[in-house]
Amino acid sequence: MALKRTTRWLLAAGIIGFVGYVVVGSMARVERTCELCVEFNGRTECRRGAGATDQEAKDAAQTAACGVMAIGMDQSIACQRTPPRSVQCTGS
Repeated sequence: MALKRTTRWLLAAGIIGFVGYVVVGSMARVERTCELCVEFNGRTECRRGAGATDQEAKDAAQTAACGVMAIGMDQSIACQRTPPRSVQCTGS
């Protein structure tokens, strides 16, 4: 019985440690944030993205904006290739 209890505690501690590592590791990379507006198919969507660099943050914002407007893979690719109407980046 004691072995099962110890195993559970070790497993729980391992899972909590792993989740904490993933959360802290992903947050540590966010150094830049960008707000980007894309016009596609007669609609304009503005979204924010974050990343380690301006380019990563812009890509994340464009992906989020296009995800709302594009229907299907062809439109998604076309939207991703559309130059943004405006971009504002901040961060350290």
